[in-house]
Amino acid sequence: MVVSAATLGRGGAVAANNRIGIGFIAFGDRVNGGLFGDFKQHDVCEFIAAADVDAAHRYNFVKKMEKPVPTYNDYRDLLDRRDIDAVVIATPDHWHATALIHSAQAGKDIYCEKPLTLTIEEGKSCVNAVRNAGVVFQTGSQQRSDERFRKACELVRNGYIGKLVQVDTYIGGAPTGGTDPDTDPPPGLDWDRWLGQAPVVPFRKTRCHYEFRWWYAYSGGKMTDWGAHHNDIALWGNGFERSGPISVEGTAEFPPPGGYDTAIKFDIRYEFKDSAPVICHSEGRNGILFTGTDGEVFVSRSEIETKPAELAHLEFKPTDTRLYKSDNHQLNFLECIKSRKDPICDIEIGHRSVTMCHLGNMAIRLGRKLQWDPDKETIVGDEEALAWMTRPQRKGYEVPVVKARKAPSKKPAVHSRRSFMSRG
Repeated sequence: MVVSAATLGRGGAVAANNRIGIGFIAFGDRVNGGLFGDFKQHDVCEFIAAADVDAAHRYNFVKKMEKPVPTYNDYRDLLDRRDIDAVVIATPDHWHATALIHSAQAGKDIYCEKPLTLTIEEGKSCVNAVRNAGVVFQTGSQQRSDERFRKACELVRNGYIGKLVQVDTYIGGAPTGGTDPDTDPPPGLDWDRWLGQAPVVPFRKTRCHYEFRWWYAYSGGKMTDWGAHHNDIALWGNGFERSGPISVEGTAEFPPPGGYDTAIKFDIRYEFKDSAPVICHSEGRNGILFTGTDGEVFVSRSEIETKPAELAHLEFKPTDTRLYKSDNHQLNFLECIKSRKDPICDIEIGHRSVTMCHLGNMAIRLGRKLQWDPDKETIVGDEEALAWMTRPQRKGYEVPVVKARKAPSKKPAVHSRRSFMSRG
């Protein structure tokens, strides 16, 4: 039996014999091949329904469930369900903010894949929506729940490599291609709704599903794909996870016109106030390298290497600074639904990490150095770049603008559909 968190009382813990009702907003490759199993292993949750604009994806959900279950083309129908306590958002990136804001306003706890947003201004609205509603939010930056990355950042934060001199993140470059001919969309795909806020263009196989990452209309290339992971760890290590750089500049190469348009090669330098620079590279061994005056730490999803070598096996002292510990990203989210505490990668952390990536893309596309005020979250002294903090949105698919309340709610508000998501 699933007992909704609204029935149990959001302010207190969920009883041990009750399960958390989960709804999936999008059921493409990221969920079907990963997140479904990542959540299913935890008995505390139960899958209720899924929404996806592709009928083939909805069929995959039913097939995985091995029983009749409700599915929807429009996620707003899923949000109407009172038996859904939390949602897992894994849409293409240009839909993240809208689905996130609607979910928060519907009182659902949220696990949203990175990168959280398409623009910096979207991120501000997402932060406000989550805080206003008082819902639990986890960014899908699962490296935060990997002991290798945590140890690397703790070594840096505690000075075991001396004073931090430089951080290098190596994330890979976007591919070339995407020049397939335009065709009719496949049966069952709501192409207009898939496009959402983006301009109307003909269907092309290499525009949608996994390939959307390599088009600036829907994503940010490798900068927001792997950059959202590795730059996040850079911010965790240098202590700027709730702030950001003060300037950014870089060089890049872009693919020929007619296909994918995100950068294929780049080197982007971020300066921080009273701290070491972070340089993001498209080439090099995938991972993060922290360089200090007395040593180095390189960390990736498969290894941690240190200079001197014994640092990799160091036992921390009781007086050392220790970081938030999570050994399972999805379980951390589920446990926080019960406790009402913040997960390891909350809304502001996710927003700040992708803001860093957006700034890098803006700098290489505009071809100049940008000044950034991390406290006011705005571009300084460049009106053209300032305008790039948002972008034109197609009528009927605008991302809601959410302002911060003076006194954020401690419990999520429950709204009717018409109060937060008009169908137009």
